[in-house]
Amino acid sequence: QVQLVESGGGLAQAGGSLGLSCAASGSISSINAMGWYRQAPGKQRELVARSTSGGSSNYADSVKGRFTISRDNAKNTVSLQMNSLKPEDTAVYYCNALVIGFDRLTRNYWGQGTQVTVSS
Repeated sequence: QVQLVESGGGLAQAGGSLGLSCAASGSISSINAMGWYRQAPGKQRELVARSTSGGSSNYADSVKGRFTISRDNAKNTVSLQMNSLKPEDTAVYYCNALVIGFDRLTRNYWGQGTQVTVSS
C-alpha cells in the first residue's frame, strides 16, 4: 500500500502565492509520474501539473507561467509553487502518483486533497 500525504494550501489573495507539497510512502519501487490535479465545485477534476520520472513536466494551459512543479525522486516528493494566483485557481488540489510496486505492478494513487482558496 502507498500513502500520499499533502501539506500546504490555504487562503491567499489574488496575485499572491501558495505552495503545496506531497510525500509518498509505502511499498514503492519507483514512481513513474507525480503531479497535481484540482477540482473546483461543480467541475470535473483536471490536471494542473505533472512530472515524469524522465524529468519532463507538463502544465495545464491555465497555469503555465504561474505554477512550477518540482520533484525529488530520491525522497518521493513533489511540490507545486503557485504564483500570481487567481480566484479561478480556487479548488481542492489532489496529489497523484503512478507507483510501480515491488510486485512490478503499476497503480494509481491519490492524496486526500487540500483546499486552496483565492480571494479577489
